[in-house]
Amino acid sequence: MTASTEAEDLGQVPEPGSAGSADGLSSATPIQAPLGTKDVLWPESARWEALIALFRSIVTRAGFGLLVSPAFEDVRLFRRGIGDENEVVGKEMYEFADRSGRRLALRPEGTASVVRAYVQHRPPTPWKAWYATQAFRYERPQAGRYRQHHQLGVEAVGVADPEMDLEVIELAHQLYRSVGLSRVTLRLNTMGCSLCRPAFIEALLAYLSSRSGQLCGAHADTFAANPLRVLDCKKDECRAVTSEAPRLAGLLCDECSAHFASVRDGLDALGIEYLLDERLVRGFDYYTRTTFEFQAESLTSAQSAIGGGGRYDGLVEAIGGPPTPAVGFGVGIERLLLACDAEGCFEVPGPAPQVFVVDLTGGKLARDIARELRREGLRVSRSYENRSMRSQLRQADRSGATLAVIVGPEEAAGSSATLRELRQPSHQPSRQPSRQESVSRSELADRVLELLGNATTDVLDVTAGEGMP
Repeated sequence: MTASTEAEDLGQVPEPGSAGSADGLSSATPIQAPLGTKDVLWPESARWEALIALFRSIVTRAGFGLLVSPAFEDVRLFRRGIGDENEVVGKEMYEFADRSGRRLALRPEGTASVVRAYVQHRPPTPWKAWYATQAFRYERPQAGRYRQHHQLGVEAVGVADPEMDLEVIELAHQLYRSVGLSRVTLRLNTMGCSLCRPAFIEALLAYLSSRSGQLCGAHADTFAANPLRVLDCKKDECRAVTSEAPRLAGLLCDECSAHFASVRDGLDALGIEYLLDERLVRGFDYYTRTTFEFQAESLTSAQSAIGGGGRYDGLVEAIGGPPTPAVGFGVGIERLLLACDAEGCFEVPGPAPQVFVVDLTGGKLARDIARELRREGLRVSRSYENRSMRSQLRQADRSGATLAVIVGPEEAAGSSATLRELRQPSHQPSRQPSRQESVSRSELADRVLELLGNATTDVLDVTAGEGMP
């Protein structure tokens, strides 16, 4: 794909550079964000804040703690964990040598870094971690997926019990309900284990070999490297060929069969609906046993996956740790918010200031009053550059503030302030705002808090959807 095509995909048109400049750009050419990236500006970023806060609330109640890990890792982590034959490692991973010649890679997904942290630090198990992180893949940008995208996720290390599979699936399910999504389908499958999967792969490989000429162009010559990926192909040719392909369900060992049955029984008991999808293999080679994916019916099929995960009992051992079971999931923030847009839910306006200080004495009083009220936990804004009263009041009204605190020469001389209600307080939506009142400076903070109903929270107001208290 050419640079111009990539730019069109993102709605960006690259500026022609100066032929004589070292970087291909003239000094007058604006520098834009790299292709495949996106700036998230306020107030849109308030929605991101609210989503992360909501996710944190859900998962911390289940005992998960925050992990912050490096954005780049030793490249061997992903080669061992994801697999050299995987397309993400082979074609999409940002790999580079640092100034000392060490081979590093930008994180293409969240799980491997969490497992590396576990292997390195060996916290007591069960170790339950959540993260909000960036991920990088050099792939064609698409709806809700950029070359730098963002993920929320949880990983539970050290527990083989299918009850832990259920717990992480339920957490993801609760997140989607809590943002208000109603058209989401859970697809479920099992990948077996190192005992029963090899026989399935052998049977699948033999089947595909006999029909390789009917596969899509992407898989006709590559299916032997990873035959499981053909099951997940969305092209009509591959779907037609695999419609009669061998299925793993008939080859599962007794332990994998029992584990999967427990997961399905648990989902039924929790009232979480799902579709059994024997084509679901997910994108990484480390998955074992339970795999799942949540798809948004409001998005096109090619971009409908808004999160998923599964069990990966061999990953810890693959990167140098002891045999340790683990399970988790990841959610793409951009893709999830795209689904919310499609359903018209989780609309989070940027938090307006509660108080706007109008200062007609030069600005120093606005500085002092704003600092005083902010110490009380209030969101306070003010004007600058010594504007007129009319200009400042217009700015106060546009800001969405509930109250204006006005100080002029008269108020300064009398150590007072004028309080004017600009709109109804949120705790009394039916009451019409009164005109204004004079308050002494010593009583200002208490009176402001009283008028605002002591609403001093700094947390974004998010209307909880079904599933949140």
